[in-house]
Amino acid sequence: MKQFAALYQQLDQTNGSNEKVQLLKDFFEHSRSDSDKMWAIALFTHRRPSRPVSTTLLRQWCAEVSGIPLWLLEQNYHIVGDLAETLALVLPPPSYSNENSLSYWIQTIIQLKDKPEEIKKSTIVSAWSMMNTMERLVFNKLITGGFRVGVSEKSIHKALAQVLEKDENQVAHMLSGDWKPDTLTWKQLKDNASEDVSRPYPFYLAYALESNGKEGIPEISPEEWAAEWKWDGIRCQWIMRNQQIFLWSRGEELITDKFPELTKIADSVNEDVVIDGELIVQRNDVPLDFAELQKRISRKNVTSAILKNLPARIIAYDLLEYGGTDIRHWPFSERRNKLMQILEKGAPNPYIEISPLVPFGNAEELITWRAKSREYKAEGLMLKKWDEPYHTGRKKGGMWKWKVDPYTVDAVMIYAQRGHGRRANLYSDFTFAVWDNDRLVPFTKAYSGLTDSEMNEITAFVRKNTLENFGPVASVRPDLVFELAFEGIQASSRHKAGVALRFPRIKRWRKDKLPAEADTLERLKMFL
Repeated sequence: MKQFAALYQQLDQTNGSNEKVQLLKDFFEHSRSDSDKMWAIALFTHRRPSRPVSTTLLRQWCAEVSGIPLWLLEQNYHIVGDLAETLALVLPPPSYSNENSLSYWIQTIIQLKDKPEEIKKSTIVSAWSMMNTMERLVFNKLITGGFRVGVSEKSIHKALAQVLEKDENQVAHMLSGDWKPDTLTWKQLKDNASEDVSRPYPFYLAYALESNGKEGIPEISPEEWAAEWKWDGIRCQWIMRNQQIFLWSRGEELITDKFPELTKIADSVNEDVVIDGELIVQRNDVPLDFAELQKRISRKNVTSAILKNLPARIIAYDLLEYGGTDIRHWPFSERRNKLMQILEKGAPNPYIEISPLVPFGNAEELITWRAKSREYKAEGLMLKKWDEPYHTGRKKGGMWKWKVDPYTVDAVMIYAQRGHGRRANLYSDFTFAVWDNDRLVPFTKAYSGLTDSEMNEITAFVRKNTLENFGPVASVRPDLVFELAFEGIQASSRHKAGVALRFPRIKRWRKDKLPAEADTLERLKMFL
């Protein structure tokens, strides 16, 4: 645990990508425990053990052991902004040391899940008593389910590729899917020996084009580039290997059971394949809003009524594997042609179709098509180079997403909340309202889009203009106006304003506007 805690601290204090790769490489080369290596990879790729204890109990036990009132612990937490760090800092010095490994402590946490409360308490208090502050911090983050550190999966893949002397794409593929350290060992990773037929490939992700005009588009012609609609669904991979079918989301969640009708794609596809596409729900062959798709995602049981009212379909973008062979190195044109052959060879299938190309001759025509995106129930355009291989992760140059402009609304900030971690001393999460006659009605929260200097300026405003405090949340004078951007809107009985926004974020601070000039609830509902 000491070695992993030291790695966590070094990564947390390092900004350079190359330095982080070197730190990871040193850990993988010098760690004596193969199990620790696999758990480190799991934690850095968001595969954490489930939380065995509520944070309420952890607060109580820490206050008791530390000999401080619970209210004082809570006040410290609001200032520090990180519960795991707060607990690690206020606990008394350790009684003795230990040499237990990372995997030992993780197994301890896993085994606590169904134990009585008194056993959970004695185990955790005992663990605290033999750990230094940094070990406690990592241990607490594992218990609370809040383990995060600023290291990308690409850095993990790069470090492992150097240690294992493998290609990065090969490592990334081995670490895709729903693996755990008890199902994938260091030796299997090293020998590329996993037999998991469900494993998806890492997704190739596009960078965004921000321009509204011709000048922002790369040099483009239909001979070199393909244009497709950017559909508003879930990116997915449909896999058929050894007569078994698997459906993965981009978030590496296995969702086959949530969309059972998509197994019928096998009625038309008779070869082992991996198809990259967009999962949508439709009605009368018309794609429905993402909000309708969410109804399918959130359902544990898929009823016949759901299957009838919200049938799913895959709009196929690409072919990644054919006949058991990885073909990601083929040019996009060849992969798409092979995909067309596969889909056209079989009987017409209502559950899959190839993504239609958007015809164009020049950039001006693409601008016109993009402006019509919402008429086609799309978010914008995708631009793909015909001769490009299928990359791992985000890579500039060969694929771009060119979304339509978001909806915008001017709103008044009425609540501010302190951030977490490095933002613990700043107000960074905000609640916004619009006018309903002569009163302000809250309708959304947003936290991204501000610069550091703007956040400092807003924090100074909040401290001088707080009307009332609710723990880390401050009710403030309604004096500041912001322009918010969002991708979609739907009616919602759960929200006071009667609407819910999709991907709200702060576009700019409207210092040129008075609160009375902010938008109304009536205008906001017009977007419905």
